[in-house]
Amino acid sequence: MIPTVKAKLLEGKKGLVVGIANEHSIAWGCARAFRALGAELAVTYLNEKAKPYVEPLARELQAPIMMPLDVALPGQMEAVFQRMEAEWLEIDFVVHSIAFSPKDTLQGRVVDAPREGFLTTMDISCWSFIQMARLAEPLMKRGGTLFTMSYYGSQMVVRNYNIMGVAKAALESAVRYMAAELGPKGIRVHAISPGPLATRAASGIPEFDELLDKAQETAPARSLVSIDDVGMATAFLAHDAARLITGTTLYVDGGYHIID
Repeated sequence: MIPTVKAKLLEGKKGLVVGIANEHSIAWGCARAFRALGAELAVTYLNEKAKPYVEPLARELQAPIMMPLDVALPGQMEAVFQRMEAEWLEIDFVVHSIAFSPKDTLQGRVVDAPREGFLTTMDISCWSFIQMARLAEPLMKRGGTLFTMSYYGSQMVVRNYNIMGVAKAALESAVRYMAAELGPKGIRVHAISPGPLATRAASGIPEFDELLDKAQETAPARSLVSIDDVGMATAFLAHDAARLITGTTLYVDGGYHIID
């Protein structure tokens, strides 16, 4: 659970959280943590079908901005950033917590990935973060922090993770390059790599329950990570005290990634 905090360490900061689908989303854990530390949030929902699930969460966050965002639809991302610029003039952080691969592409071998499925996977899971960084750059007038969500399967072969591992590897590489490019402006860029989490996105990975069991048994902490654990770690990196930390992939997994 998000701890009760007396010091609103992010008070006065404003930012965007993308990827809340329901109360089990990693993005929801991040949004709760940022809000608990005093930040003001803009949130998005994928489409009208998703809106009823996100709307009550946005109210709980007291989010003054709630807009649709399907990164595959031209113009929607630009509209979100234009709204933030109009209402806030500037922003301090962006949390990108979305990924997608068509089922036939995700569940097949990497060598069998169809071109269209590969391009869709990379477009939504990687390029959309690059595009958000481009749009956020002029709004981060006093610097800021960009976050995206990765996974251990970017570095090691994880059974059934398949083409998403390729996309996450590209995403982590993009984090490093963008950190180098945006650093002179005081903009930091991070990938957050949680351990296995029972989210809606993870439900598309075959044998995911076995992966959860293995992580709990193997991780040095002998514990599965929660969305709140991920949220608090992410919020910490948005604080000015972390101003010289950038270009990293931060593992929030109880140490699972260090075990063979």
